[in-house]
Amino acid sequence: MAAETRTPLYGLMAEFETGHSLLVAADRARQDGYRIMDAYSPVPVEGLDDALGLRRSWVPLIVLCGGLTGVTFGFLLPYWTMVLAYPINIGGRPLNSWPQWVPIMFECTILFSAFAAFFGMWALNGLPQPYHPVFNVPGFERSNEDRYFLAIEARDPRFDPVATRSFLESMGAYAVSDIPS
Repeated sequence: MAAETRTPLYGLMAEFETGHSLLVAADRARQDGYRIMDAYSPVPVEGLDDALGLRRSWVPLIVLCGGLTGVTFGFLLPYWTMVLAYPINIGGRPLNSWPQWVPIMFECTILFSAFAAFFGMWALNGLPQPYHPVFNVPGFERSNEDRYFLAIEARDPRFDPVATRSFLESMGAYAVSDIPS
């Protein structure tokens, strides 16, 4: 008898034909107790983040911190340059004439906010990610064209390969596939 070699299972993926059926399936899976799941669709699906139980993003806070850092830098750089490092009194004006630095502060705020948004989004999304187990699912390339996918990961406490497969099939999935690790 030959030993059976099975690859470890990353999870199960259900394929749906419409965004509405994906939304209904994700909502029902959430109500049924599944917590570690993800959805893939070619277009945004309104309400899908709530159905998946996703938390609010940290990106706005990261952008705010970047903007505050930028405005601070935009003030301190001219202050250091014109008041501390190279103080030149021209026409009896004060060295710390901050209203003329407003354009610099504004531009630094925009620059630092943009960098914070870009790098914060990449870090929170775990990018770059050149490989993910869902790429091995047959037909997954259609997630960029016309198919909608719901993946329930094996590390979910409620996950059971047989029960989860029958659960996904009961929701009218076009196909249910194993996701090998």
